[in-house]
Amino acid sequence: MKFLLALVFVYSMCITPLFANSNRAPFIPSSSVAETLEQHQRLPNPADEVWWVPQGKDMMWNNKNIHQLFPTVNVYRNGPVQPLAYKLNNEIDNFKVTTPQGKLAFVDFLESDLSSNMAVVILHKGDIVFEHYARMQEYEKPIWWSVTKVFASTLIAILEDRGQIDTNKPVDFYLPELQGSDFKGVTVRNVLDMASGIDCSDGNYARGTCYYEYEASLNDAVRSNNTASTPYEALANMKPGRWADQGVGFDYSGANTFVLSWIVERLMAMPFQDAVTKELWHKMGAEGDASIFAARYGIALSSGGFLAKARDMARFGLLFTPSYKKVSSEKVISDRYLDMIINKGRPELLANARFADGDSADPEIKHNSYQWDVVYNNNDIYKGGWAGQGLLINHERDLVAVYLGYIKEDGSELAVLPRLRELLKTIYPE
Repeated sequence: MKFLLALVFVYSMCITPLFANSNRAPFIPSSSVAETLEQHQRLPNPADEVWWVPQGKDMMWNNKNIHQLFPTVNVYRNGPVQPLAYKLNNEIDNFKVTTPQGKLAFVDFLESDLSSNMAVVILHKGDIVFEHYARMQEYEKPIWWSVTKVFASTLIAILEDRGQIDTNKPVDFYLPELQGSDFKGVTVRNVLDMASGIDCSDGNYARGTCYYEYEASLNDAVRSNNTASTPYEALANMKPGRWADQGVGFDYSGANTFVLSWIVERLMAMPFQDAVTKELWHKMGAEGDASIFAARYGIALSSGGFLAKARDMARFGLLFTPSYKKVSSEKVISDRYLDMIINKGRPELLANARFADGDSADPEIKHNSYQWDVVYNNNDIYKGGWAGQGLLINHERDLVAVYLGYIKEDGSELAVLPRLRELLKTIYPE
């Protein structure tokens, strides 16, 4: 397959400048009928276990095929596709990255058993300088897991730019339904920065806990007799107590993200997926529609259910760079929002993180902000997904990198992010 793609690429370069989404590669089915049947039958019984517990090749297949496993809601593209030109940089392919087996060329690392990467796309100045699909087809729309969270925060920022929301106000000012919950009095900004202080951490996923029941209300965990009918009901009645005062420390929770998406729905008077369509996906010349996992009552899993092509996620990232005009006639991401992410974070939040994972002690990290996991000293901004997904942007160097993956059965896969950052810092220095 890679040989055929190479031939197509060489031929195309001889006759016209090559653009992404030009449909020059032959279509290759991603799964057989037999494999599809087998994978559906291998899913856990939803009454006993969460669907995403299987790892290894089962997880890889599931991550790429959510749309046929569960209901989803649509995020629509609009207008002509804005093509991304190819200006491939072979330095990236051949860049030596460090592994336990010694130095490997980056592309060889991605293909090796040391990695569970499915795809990487890198843009520099709005052009594709690297694109590789190690374990998926380019047309597939895998799940991006928690990369989804920055769609909610970006919509909040857009509303902020318009003066429609004050992030210093408590969330219950916009959602009176939360006045009977532990979210009462918590500011929008502290929810944006994962500093609500509420004891509802992703890190505590035991059945019956706050976060587990939030997930179950979306049919993303096993429901019980005590599970709320909807996440709106779950949040309105959420009283798990506090692990700290608000604004003290970082504690990662998808429940925070759902509060943000609920505010977006309230202020924009439309479902979350339609807000993403209206303000973002409609405006960036996407190749395809996206979708969001919505396994119960059509409610979008705003904290982790986004499904999209890799190149289209790169287009979203491009909105945060000086080259946004290559995909959008409108400056969607304001300088104010960029400055808020890059320069207005609170380092003390990671320093006081509830469950330290190394970020709080990493001298390369400045802070987290607006649902972005980390902002580095070189102003890389990063949002990751729990199973090997990532969105990395550097506004100053006009770089965007996206990648997709899964967790191996033994959990031995090497992380893409540190190797990717080292590569980009070397090839595209400040």
